[in-house]
Amino acid sequence: MSLNKNITTVLKGLLMGAADVVPGVSGGTIAFITGIYEELIKTIDGLDFNVFKDLFKVGIKNTFVKYNLGFLLSLLAGIAISILSLSKLITYLLHTFPVLVWAFFFGLVLASVLYIGKQITKWNITALIAIIIGTAISYYITVAEPLGSPDSWWYIIFSGFIAIIAMILPGVSGAFLLLLLGSYKTVLGSISGFLEAILAGDWTAAWDYFVNLFLFAIGCVVGLKVFSRILTWLFENQKNLTLALLTGFMIGSLNKLWPWKQVIKTRIDSHGVEVPFLEKSISPSSFNGDPQILYVILLTITGFLLILALEKWAHKKTD
Repeated sequence: MSLNKNITTVLKGLLMGAADVVPGVSGGTIAFITGIYEELIKTIDGLDFNVFKDLFKVGIKNTFVKYNLGFLLSLLAGIAISILSLSKLITYLLHTFPVLVWAFFFGLVLASVLYIGKQITKWNITALIAIIIGTAISYYITVAEPLGSPDSWWYIIFSGFIAIIAMILPGVSGAFLLLLLGSYKTVLGSISGFLEAILAGDWTAAWDYFVNLFLFAIGCVVGLKVFSRILTWLFENQKNLTLALLTGFMIGSLNKLWPWKQVIKTRIDSHGVEVPFLEKSISPSSFNGDPQILYVILLTITGFLLILALEKWAHKKTD
């Protein structure tokens, strides 16, 4: 894998990480737009325990080529850098300028719907039904009531399993599903609590947090492996139907990204701050505050055009 391609993949990972930070936006959407979606799921599907065996059998270089590890590690590096560097900024912007930030992301996803939809090569009743089903499922996720969060080990594993599946599906947000499952605070609290417990020398608490994170990681690994295999088969055997379903997921997610919302229910985040949890999309005229319609339109168009530019850039790099 050339240096230029590595750098390009890192940049795409940066974009995916930025998307994954926002509850309601999916890194899978960015992977699709930048033209690496199928390569990503096929690479994940091809990973197994033979990787470690091949490191000694055929050497590091040949193992990296065989399993496309250069691509995967470059992408993960970009995602990690983005999450660590942009999470606080995006959280601040969402808290300070919520209407404008949602308008920008609404434009991003709206353009993504058109991008994925135009790749459907055969329009028939089956494709239309798939779009309707995908839209219904995704929309329901955006309005669903949260479940409880029991402390049992199986629930934490289940949360990791579901969240990672959502993160690789365009139009479905893993962070938002964790909120719905009631596990968002548990996972984020375990991350911060683990670090704080180590610094404080409280090894009993550190072990408890580590167990939570380990169980969550098991769910993520299993979910990633199982679902990447399913997606690989779908793209190889039912690509048109899969694209239609993914288009539906994207359409349904637009409800979550609608700029004007009314807060129905709040939650306490990992920092003890009360933040919106369940919200209802409303018209600008019903919005409690300045609807900033002109700025919303401008930022929606900006997000829309950014995806078109990103698409052209991705195709140029591919060519």
